[in-house]
Amino acid sequence: MSSGLCYRKIAQEFLVGKSTVSKIISETACIIWDILQPQEMPEPSEELWLEIAKRYYKKTNYPNCIGSIDGKHIRIRKPPKSGSNYFNYKKFFSIVLLAVADANCSIIAIDVGACGRNADSNIFKESGFGKKLACGSLKIPNSTKLPNSNGLPQPFVFLGDEAFGLQKHILRPFPNKSLNKEERIYNYRHSRARRCVECAFGILTSKWRVLHTPIATNVNTTIAIVKAVCILHNFVIAREQAQYAQISRRTSITLTSSRSQIITVSNSGKITRENFKNYFLNEGKLPWQEKYL
Repeated sequence: MSSGLCYRKIAQEFLVGKSTVSKIISETACIIWDILQPQEMPEPSEELWLEIAKRYYKKTNYPNCIGSIDGKHIRIRKPPKSGSNYFNYKKFFSIVLLAVADANCSIIAIDVGACGRNADSNIFKESGFGKKLACGSLKIPNSTKLPNSNGLPQPFVFLGDEAFGLQKHILRPFPNKSLNKEERIYNYRHSRARRCVECAFGILTSKWRVLHTPIATNVNTTIAIVKAVCILHNFVIAREQAQYAQISRRTSITLTSSRSQIITVSNSGKITRENFKNYFLNEGKLPWQEKYL
């Protein structure tokens, strides 16, 4: 997974058969997911959502944000007798990795295996995470007032791109046609927070080179590999951040002693986005936000 070598080269290096390599990789990927998933990607609780929102506000100045959502196409070899099901708009065969990321670029939840021709919005709607969000079983905290604001309580939200529809708990930027100044400011603040999922995909791809080329396995094994890579991504991120925090504490002590597809838009989503836009223009205004319009 880290080297991206094909089965033939791995078999030659370890002097075993290609079928043996295939079986070992498939079984190991499944075991990695089964063992590490409860620890590194647990089902979020209300306390975890609040902690994620706190990190988002600290790092991106976007309050009540509990995740950013996006899809990534994972290159695969064309499955036999699959027709054009896996052929995407980018002109290659793929399955889709739909992920929700937090402000530390860790992955909160994933859905892997949808055919490449499907839109992110449809994949999200049919995923387990999307269905739980629709029926209100994700344990999302109740609405709360935004920092330094005396307005009405606002819901906790996920941030997506234009492919996702507006809902009470999902916001997307304003369409890029005839934007006024206020809408451009909101889009900047929205993109500033949503980039966390893009950064997570960038880190994932650069660290795990199996994603650099088409994965030459059957679809089920490819799904197992992608799930294992995602859980290992969280495993590494958590320990790297722990080491950085430890170094930062030591440093501070030293310095002290001596430093696409658009679906139907709901009215509740529109109202929520307008409330966040007004907040970013008033109580939540950043000194530099107008420089990036």
